[in-house]
Amino acid sequence: MNPGRFLAFLGCLSALSARVGADERNDWPVRVAQVDDAGRPVSWEGAGPLIFKKITTDGGAVSGLRPLWVRTEDARGLTTQTTVLYPLFIYRADSERYHWTLLQLINRSGPQREGPESPSDPVATAEIWPLWFSHQTGDPATSYQALFPLGGTLKRRFTLDELSWVAWPLYLRAEKRGAVTTSTPWPFVQVTRGTTHGVALWPLVGWSDQPERFHRSFFLWPLGWDHTIQPAADAPAGTPPTRQFGFLPFYTRDQRSGSLDENYAWPFFGRTDRTLPDRYQETRYLWPLLVQGRGDQVSVNRWGPFYTHSVRRGVDKTWVLWPLVRRATWTESGVAQTQTQFFYVLYWSLEQRSVTNPRAAPAHLTHFWPWLSHWDNGAGRRQIQFLSPFEALFTRNEQVREAWTPLFALYRFEQRAPDDQQWSALWRAVTWRREGPRTAFHLGPLLGVESGPGRRRVSLVHGLLGWRREPGDRAGHVFWFDFSPAPRTLSSSSR
Repeated sequence: MNPGRFLAFLGCLSALSARVGADERNDWPVRVAQVDDAGRPVSWEGAGPLIFKKITTDGGAVSGLRPLWVRTEDARGLTTQTTVLYPLFIYRADSERYHWTLLQLINRSGPQREGPESPSDPVATAEIWPLWFSHQTGDPATSYQALFPLGGTLKRRFTLDELSWVAWPLYLRAEKRGAVTTSTPWPFVQVTRGTTHGVALWPLVGWSDQPERFHRSFFLWPLGWDHTIQPAADAPAGTPPTRQFGFLPFYTRDQRSGSLDENYAWPFFGRTDRTLPDRYQETRYLWPLLVQGRGDQVSVNRWGPFYTHSVRRGVDKTWVLWPLVRRATWTESGVAQTQTQFFYVLYWSLEQRSVTNPRAAPAHLTHFWPWLSHWDNGAGRRQIQFLSPFEALFTRNEQVREAWTPLFALYRFEQRAPDDQQWSALWRAVTWRREGPRTAFHLGPLLGVESGPGRRRVSLVHGLLGWRREPGDRAGHVFWFDFSPAPRTLSSSSR
């Protein structure tokens, strides 16, 4: 994870908390709102963490009913994303196109048709996997429809130029780079014509040949194969062809320019000897348990499952009692990074240090799954959340962070500076904030305590009864039925 992504990740996590510098109106569990100087809500939650809305930094908004529904809109009020029981249903849109999917199995996309002008991208698709496929571009040469297994055609899908079938598996036709393979029925009888010629009686025997490119054959698939692949057109003169041969599980051989890979009693014993593009030699015994490798950019010592140490292109990785303990170190974009894991996610930690400024405090991201997550950017900002079952599993998934993470936030702490802190418990039923010499405490709507230089206010039920002392007062006085908003106790001038 590069430093830019990591800092952006911390920023996304910070957005989960209400703004520290905003006033709070706590009517928990009905509604807890953060308001700006003008009294306008910048975020609010209702029914605990279930109903919510918050204003984003770009002037848009995120709102919803967790975890059923979450909606994101831009500054114009147009919906850009909607999720329903994420990841069950996802809808995304911009000014030109929309796309929605149901578990990636039922998909629909097309142009937005809000104006009288024709859309710049008229392509419309509809899919019900694996039964129905439709792709309409307005051009018969690139449009298609298919109903599986009855019949139809797909174009530019699955790395193929065209794929069509009738009463699959009785008839299947696949075309790629001028080579047309017909299967009747698939996959048992195959004939290839065009730029490549070949015949296969699967799984017994088959071959395919493209002059000056390759010759491939197999027997008793997947046990035996024999391939000869000519070097690419831009390869240096004199480059030998690649030879691939194998008969499992006895022996396999892959020999190409500057490289030889052999396996005996596959996959348990083998060796690799490579000189191009860089030097590397490896020996394997009872793979994947015992592996020894040395090279210009790679070093491997594996005594699995007890101990493994490898260095691959600057990434130094160690496993102890796999899969219990893993530690990896690397440097990226001038930042030294150390990642430590215990059983993948039970303990997950990432530390980042500046290479050019080693005295700078490091940034940390730590998860004790599923109990606790702790973030520290090394510049005075910290966050802690208890419980946290999703952050270690979906570290970069903003949809999970909006729809699911707040449901488990029994306790949250945020520090933007040493004298700028807040914490909340039981989904903001209890909150405490400190900003410089000013503090504020709320126990739902029942009790509010605010203090600042020379001032203190204690209120019950938003001012039904309370006590207040203003600057210059010696003893203060009792009040009742004072429901008007209190003067600000927490400055927002820095926001």
